[in-house]
Amino acid sequence: MPLVKKDYWTFRVFDYPRFQKLILILTLIAFWFFEDYDKLTQVDFGILTVLILLFFYLLKQIIPYSPFSTKMVNSAKKHEKTTLSLLTANVYQYNRDFTKSLNLIKKLAPDVFMLVETDQGWADAMSSLKTNYPYCIELPKDNTYGLLFYSKFPLTNTTINYLIDNEIPSVFTDLNLGHQLIRIYGIHPTPPVPGENTRSTERDAEILLVGKKAKAYNKPCIIMGDLNDVAWSYTTELFLKISGMGDPRRGRGMFNTFHAKYPILRWPLDHIFVSKHFKVKKLKVQPSIGSDHFPISIELVLDKSMENEQLKADQEDKIEAQEKIISGIEF
Repeated sequence: MPLVKKDYWTFRVFDYPRFQKLILILTLIAFWFFEDYDKLTQVDFGILTVLILLFFYLLKQIIPYSPFSTKMVNSAKKHEKTTLSLLTANVYQYNRDFTKSLNLIKKLAPDVFMLVETDQGWADAMSSLKTNYPYCIELPKDNTYGLLFYSKFPLTNTTINYLIDNEIPSVFTDLNLGHQLIRIYGIHPTPPVPGENTRSTERDAEILLVGKKAKAYNKPCIIMGDLNDVAWSYTTELFLKISGMGDPRRGRGMFNTFHAKYPILRWPLDHIFVSKHFKVKKLKVQPSIGSDHFPISIELVLDKSMENEQLKADQEDKIEAQEKIISGIEF
């Protein structure tokens, strides 16, 4: 079904459970092997052949999200100091166990955290953290698309965007680390499911639009949030090609964040994509906070070689700008 390039939810929803389909197909293949070969018909062998082909196709989709594949984002060495730590979580708007989220944030003490599906009740509950997180963007909403963004570092060039839908905000902002600006794109597009949006067009458009912006920026940046899309989907594959971003999951594991309450139905919906300027020190799915999603956190190290390359590029841009000014002056 996912091979059919249609945006209707009945096709796109089958992108999600690929690992589950892999296990199901393997079970069916095993069932055939216990049958009496003399009783198998040509139809049986035809079905078995199709199942085997499907098994290897799904395995090809899944294997990059395992420790047996090459890492898409390099690992930092243990002695390297963490440059930036982040946490993102879909808290589930109707979840009123604020304490679990507060305790997790206090325990991890990330430099930046973003919560989605946040209404005014969540904004009020998180306000106690403003002492340690003085820089914040609060967009509480009652439509399950509210967004709260808190940072220990100053925020500059902040914009609140409604890229596709006037009711669904996204945040673009620069973290000022003192010696370095890091741009963060925080998004939460709609999922292709009945009752929300029967087509994936708007979700795909928002993901790819942000990917193009990250590509054009071409400096240290991070895209994070509940993308309502799995890591191995056609849209995410296209996003990675367009944006030039890296997926920290590749070569490390699936890091499933949804569904927290049904272990058999779990897949990676919450993401933190990073530009080529970073290395990963730690990536972890955090314990339940009472939501249908698990939070996910990451510790990043700014790659010194890439940082020096960026400083050189910035200096060349400044020189070029100065030359244009000088060439426009009449003596």
